[in-house]
Amino acid sequence: MKTLKYIYILLLLIILPASTSVEKTSKLNVLFIIADDLNCAIGAYGDSLVKTPNLDKLAKEGVLFGNAHVQYPLCGPSRVSLMTGLYPDQTKSKKLRLYVRQTIPDVITIGQKFRAENYHSVRVGKIYHYHNPRDIGKAGHDDSFTWDRTVNPYGRDKKEESKIKTLKPKLDGGTLSWLEAAGRDEEQTDGIGATETVKFLDEFAQSGENFFLAFGLYRPHVPFVAPKKYFDLYDLEDFKIPESSDTYLKTIPKPAAISVRSKKEQLYLDKTLAKTIKRAYYATTSFMDAQIGRVLDKLKETGLDKNTIIVFTSDHGYHLGEHGHWQKQTLFEDATRVPLIVAGPGVLKNKKIEFAPVELVDLYPTMMDLVSMETPTFVVGKSLVPMLKNTQYRVRESALSELQVNTGNGLAQGYSIKTNRYRLSKWEDKGILSYELYDHHYDKAELNNLANHIDYLKVKDSLINILDTRVVEAQIIPRGLGRQIKNAKPWFEPRKIATKSKK
Repeated sequence: MKTLKYIYILLLLIILPASTSVEKTSKLNVLFIIADDLNCAIGAYGDSLVKTPNLDKLAKEGVLFGNAHVQYPLCGPSRVSLMTGLYPDQTKSKKLRLYVRQTIPDVITIGQKFRAENYHSVRVGKIYHYHNPRDIGKAGHDDSFTWDRTVNPYGRDKKEESKIKTLKPKLDGGTLSWLEAAGRDEEQTDGIGATETVKFLDEFAQSGENFFLAFGLYRPHVPFVAPKKYFDLYDLEDFKIPESSDTYLKTIPKPAAISVRSKKEQLYLDKTLAKTIKRAYYATTSFMDAQIGRVLDKLKETGLDKNTIIVFTSDHGYHLGEHGHWQKQTLFEDATRVPLIVAGPGVLKNKKIEFAPVELVDLYPTMMDLVSMETPTFVVGKSLVPMLKNTQYRVRESALSELQVNTGNGLAQGYSIKTNRYRLSKWEDKGILSYELYDHHYDKAELNNLANHIDYLKVKDSLINILDTRVVEAQIIPRGLGRQIKNAKPWFEPRKIATKSKK
């Protein structure tokens, strides 16, 4: 009997998979989800009107950061910054039409690092900058070194652009536009993206291969397109539009005033029209939430949730009439603040870090620490892992953002920091400095500039020292970055060649 027992054990050892497969599945995966132009109008962030059940559920399963900020409130520069863990002054990328390797050709991006560590790096949808909606179905300003495989979804929203309502005769990615669409979720670009992401999860569940799976949604970026059922979730009269006058503009620096009055066709909108547009944004947000829900449901269904880190965020915030402005490209809270939720193994559940400031450059080292990888030396972000394990921990005292504004006589440079309580913004326009200071304890809407208020002079001076130090640090070329190319020209697509008709 003993002999038979030993033979049985020997046969099991021969038949069972090698130990390498056990080691493989024990490593953590990363599901990175990023929305386009999403502000913090999410239920978990305190918005009582919006319907975002899936993101609200995700927040309960992880840690929500209430004071997270982008480094540049514009799609291209922000996405390059977060994918490299570098500030825009280090990436030298501050325009839309720049490929990451035009300015820092030797950089190792997040996905590239995962590839080097034998992970399967996959992109579905928009991660780097795309002109939206023009580049839907294309690769946009993607980086091929970041991925093993990519999917560029192309849906009904792209095919039915002629039906979209817009404030300008010609539809583009910078103008308020909207459509109550017919058809099913799965026919829309983001619906197709969710379907493709689900397929990858099924594949990885079967293969056991470790993955960095990035799902980039095109919504709620304009045009605000979603199936009609999402519009039906909202009553037009429930929406309120902030009011702003030209008198207010005199209380802030000239570059800041220009930033909130830059799009003439979107100023002083009729109230019913403004409510219609805001409702469309909320409807599109709910549609986006539903697609994320499909992906998260599949993650749980496959059991991959047990060894997968989930990171959710947006590329920047979004004004919905605040300061009289719509969309992005300001240094106000509405444009720099983004949702950030992290969940998964080793992360606390149902925790909200309300005031501690964090930055999107922190995502790179955070992911590395969570999967026990070594962060490349050039990355300047700070790992948030200590905060994911202890919400009282702090990794930084301020979040740094910057923006360049065309004043008509050149570019004005702006830098801004957000602490747990204050925002200080500094503008330099032709050598002249001007400031904004807001106290969020009394003024979360940032409408009362206290930069010259006698009671805040000491606070202002202290914050100026912090801001100036942070700017200097953000301009240092990090060790190990490699080449850094200045003044790279944005990439413009060749124009169509007009042909003369034959006589």
